[in-house]
Amino acid sequence: MTLYPQLDRAAIERDQISKLRVLLAELIPGNPFYCSKLQSAGIDSEISNLYDFLEGLPLTSKKELVDDQRRTPPYGSNLTYPLERYTRFSQTSATSGTPMGWLDAPESWQWMLGNWRRIYHSAGVSRGDRLFFAFSFAPFLGFWTAFEAAVQMGCLCIPGGGLSSASRLKLIREHRVTVLLCTPTYALRLAQVASEEKMDLKQGEVKKIIVAGEPGGSVPSLRARIERLWPGAAVVDHHGMTETGPVSYGCPVRPDVLHVMESAYIPEVLDPSSGRRVPPGEKGELILTSLGRTGSPLLRYRTGDLVEAAPEQPCQCGTYELALQGGILGRTDDMIIVRGVNIYPSAVDEILHQFEEVAEYRVEINTTQVLPELKIQIEPSLQVKDLEVLIRRIESSLHKAFALRIPVQSAPVGSLPRFEMKAVRWVRS
Repeated sequence: MTLYPQLDRAAIERDQISKLRVLLAELIPGNPFYCSKLQSAGIDSEISNLYDFLEGLPLTSKKELVDDQRRTPPYGSNLTYPLERYTRFSQTSATSGTPMGWLDAPESWQWMLGNWRRIYHSAGVSRGDRLFFAFSFAPFLGFWTAFEAAVQMGCLCIPGGGLSSASRLKLIREHRVTVLLCTPTYALRLAQVASEEKMDLKQGEVKKIIVAGEPGGSVPSLRARIERLWPGAAVVDHHGMTETGPVSYGCPVRPDVLHVMESAYIPEVLDPSSGRRVPPGEKGELILTSLGRTGSPLLRYRTGDLVEAAPEQPCQCGTYELALQGGILGRTDDMIIVRGVNIYPSAVDEILHQFEEVAEYRVEINTTQVLPELKIQIEPSLQVKDLEVLIRRIESSLHKAFALRIPVQSAPVGSLPRFEMKAVRWVRS
């Protein structure tokens, strides 16, 4: 019997409203940040349906939270309990602005570990697996919750912080690791180092590579490339944020789909400009309400993640939980307009990842002109024999996708930066 019985839409929504009432009963007497918002909207713990909550409560933005922490340093007023109740500190990565500190009470922390156990269950991870965490110990949330959840499951957990890529590969081989956790970019980097060190990944026992931290695990070209470099391993995507905790799990049937854990979150997909709901099959911003992180909750939070809800219900895997086709497609604030064409970084990244001859790349956005311009630098692999042919092929693929001529130039081998955490390949000048 599955640990997570499938519920239909009506049952999911009944469960969400029940958990929302419990959450609001805790927040309204104790959480200064949300008390005033809820009271102004006329919402209390007796709310009878999700519609009144989703239509009545204004959205929460990251700017609101950052401003709140500036006014009430260092943690802000989005705290439901006295400070002495909190035992865990995390910090956002600040890839899109000012970093935020985040506190968790023990109950909220365990709630997030429970969400991670669901991610593992969907990925087929169980007691007896040997997990390697190719992350540094840092204040961002993802490593800690993933590690502790696996420990509670009874897995052998091997931390990889503070080590070189070659040393990490040695540990993976010596300890017969079966599950690797890292970013999509770093999975590629480890495979590159393995080739340089004459390590045959075919001889390893890695069967699953769980990725997050950047779009990619649900992108067919990148997923296929990682799986070719790691023979016998299947890539499993998921995503989360320090502010929200782990949010989604990779569909066990459709590898290009993420399911939002609707037992833990109320998700919405809205037009980022108008705030109106977008129908399945159209892109919009993912909005989340966390139902169990009571000590530091988020209600109708604008994640900034661009997603597209799949139209099929239920999914082929049997769940009615929200299915995000293509996973996280990008960030709503990342889109640029080049000569009248809307371009999301994820679309360019997907094309470049199709070329295995490209060891690394960087996209430069020139904003010094009246109209933004793109230029791409590629670092070829050592196996490339005709660099000009490769450049022409890439430029042709970009032109077919965007009807734009985007110049591609080569960079010396080894000159572009490598990334362990979130890759920063798009730079503005």
